[in-house]
Amino acid sequence: MTTAANNASSTPSAGSAVVRSDGRTPDQLRDITITRGWSKQAEGSALIEFGNTKVLCTASLTAGVPRWLKGEGKGWVTAEYAMLPRATNTRNDRESVKGKLGGRTHEISRLIGRSLRSIIDTKALGENTIVLDCDVLQADGGTRTAAITGAYVALADALTWARDNKLIARNAQPLLDTVAAISVGIIDGVPMLDLPYVEDVRAETDMNVVVTGSGKFVEVQGTAEGAPFDRDELNALLDLALLGTSELAEIQRRTLGESRGENE
Repeated sequence: MTTAANNASSTPSAGSAVVRSDGRTPDQLRDITITRGWSKQAEGSALIEFGNTKVLCTASLTAGVPRWLKGEGKGWVTAEYAMLPRATNTRNDRESVKGKLGGRTHEISRLIGRSLRSIIDTKALGENTIVLDCDVLQADGGTRTAAITGAYVALADALTWARDNKLIARNAQPLLDTVAAISVGIIDGVPMLDLPYVEDVRAETDMNVVVTGSGKFVEVQGTAEGAPFDRDELNALLDLALLGTSELAEIQRRTLGESRGENE
C-alpha cells in the first residue's frame, strides 16, 4: 500500500514568500510516498520516495546476536546503505567491485543504525538481530534522510512479523517511538526544508537532522559550506527540521495504520 502527501506547511516561515524551482515554499516537503511490503521476501520492507529520491529499505530478522552481545538478553539493530551504480546522473562503480566501502557509505550506514537503535528497547527485542538494508534506486538529494525514514517503517513491520511468529513475546513492545530524518539548508540567505540535489549543491549551509516522534533530537549534522551561520540561523533550521519530521512521523503512522495486505 502507498501513502502520499503534498506537504504544504500550515505554519509560514520567514521566507515563505519565496518560491523554489520545483514550486515549493521554503517550509514545504517534497511529495512523500511510502509503499509497505514492496519486497515479498523480507520480514519488513518499504519503498520510500522523497520527490525523485527513491530508496528501498528492507528489514531482515535473524535469531542470535553478535558474539559480544551473547548472553546479555538483548537484541541488536544495524544497517547497511548502498547506491545502485546508476542512481545518479553518471554511473558509479559498485563498491563490491572495488573491494572496499567508501567513507561516505560507512558513515551513512552507521548513522542509519544509530538512528534506529535510538528508538528500540533491545531487551524487548530478545537475542535477535535486525539488519536494515537501504538501497538507493534513484538519488536526488536527501538519500540518507529518506533511508532513515523508510527504514523505520520496514523495522516496524519486521517486529510485527517477529511477534506473529513468536520470535519475540506477544506483549513485547520493542519500539519506544518513531524516528524520521530530514535535510535543511540556507540558500540565498533563506532557510529551506528538504533539499533536492540542485539546492543541496548551492546551499551556504546544509544540515541533516534526525528526530523522534516525540520531538527529541537523535542527531544533528550541520556544515557551513560558505560563510559561517549564526545562532538565529541555526534555530531557524532546527525549527524547520522539527516541522518536517513531525509531518514525516504522521505519514509513517498513517502508513503503518493501513493494511499491508492491500499491496500483496
